[in-house]
Amino acid sequence: MHCPFCDTSDSKVIDSRLAAQGAQIRRRRECIRCGERFTTFESYEVVMPRVIKSNGKNEPFDEQKLRRSLMHALQKRPVTQEQIEETLSNIQQQIRRLGERDVKSLTIGEIAMQSIFELDHVAYVRFASVYHDFQNLDAFREQIEMMQLRKDN
Repeated sequence: MHCPFCDTSDSKVIDSRLAAQGAQIRRRRECIRCGERFTTFESYEVVMPRVIKSNGKNEPFDEQKLRRSLMHALQKRPVTQEQIEETLSNIQQQIRRLGERDVKSLTIGEIAMQSIFELDHVAYVRFASVYHDFQNLDAFREQIEMMQLRKDN
């Protein structure tokens, strides 16, 4: 690790602690050359699978696209930003747990719908109406009836 003060590439670790609920390691370091102390954070890098669109096109997973979809569905709903972030994280974890290099966008949509259903039922119907491209009131009615069955079970 290069010292941010003198750019020497040699430093020693003085202290290591877990940070960010165990997702990072915080290391306190001291430069061997100039004696200055500095902090570094070490975290793992997780590569999300690529997304196979319904038209067969393959593209990188876009967290911001998922976030925008969630935010539209949850607009003016009694859901905190922390709950939204937790839901996003949960969706991404489920996608990674599939263990696939490529995941169909339909699979991602189903995972997202399940997470939104658990978070807020109105947002679920909003998301489903766009995701399934509802064309009339009957489609909404059918979706709500399916929700009732799921909720009762």
